[in-house]
Amino acid sequence: MLTQSEFLDKYYSIGESKAKAKFAKTFLLGVLAGLLIGLGGAVTNMATHTIASVSVAKIISGALFPFGLIMVIFTGAELFTGNCLLSIPVAEKRITIKGLLKNWIFSYTGNFVGAALLAALLCLAGQFNTSNGALAVSTMKVAVTKCNINFGSAIILGIFCNLLVCLAVMASLSAKDAIGRAAGAYFPIFFFVVCGFEHCVANMYYIPAGLFAKGVTEYASLAVEAGLDLSTLTWGNFLINNLLPVTIGNIIGGVLFGLLIWYTYRQRGDGSNGKI
Repeated sequence: MLTQSEFLDKYYSIGESKAKAKFAKTFLLGVLAGLLIGLGGAVTNMATHTIASVSVAKIISGALFPFGLIMVIFTGAELFTGNCLLSIPVAEKRITIKGLLKNWIFSYTGNFVGAALLAALLCLAGQFNTSNGALAVSTMKVAVTKCNINFGSAIILGIFCNLLVCLAVMASLSAKDAIGRAAGAYFPIFFFVVCGFEHCVANMYYIPAGLFAKGVTEYASLAVEAGLDLSTLTWGNFLINNLLPVTIGNIIGGVLFGLLIWYTYRQRGDGSNGKI
């Protein structure tokens, strides 16, 4: 396994490649990352939609969701939240703020397209009919809950989420074999899901899935019968009340984690490694 300083040296090179990549490459790999993270959301919704116990549902979701990040790392896909670690090569002056922002914009938009497209296609395919529409109701319930999170709380939950996501990326990239890389990504993601932290790219699947389900009259009727208030489940609430604060929190958590690792373990000219 790489030491922390060796990880930094490796990530400087990774960051340079990401900053120099063309729009098409970053965007398409962003679409792939959104699709993979979205699949993690789809499998957790499917696996837990009939489970009444919140604790059991969280543990099952935590066990399944890490698939998305593991596949992102193995495929080299561009995930916005993981790319918040680009604060490391920026701090080392290996890439510019412009290069960082270019990567973030292209990967973020690609993530949105990939995750939301998956949600639309699964709804169109009738997957939400599972259990006589119970999956559709559960999907809308998840989306409503996320749309009703307090703005400040969403930022804080986003901070802790991306601290763990970036820790997972660091642990995975520090491993020297496939099993180590998968394990490094798995456990921090398991923790963030069980804790109920908020991930902007995951929400690009979870909430649009609920919105698309709401657009089907049959599903909406089932939700009303189940006592679910769909009035707050709107695209406006999704974008302003959830995606915006969660993204802000994810940026804060990821950037601060990256800067902490850089400051603590970077190699200095005096021969020290930056440890406090």
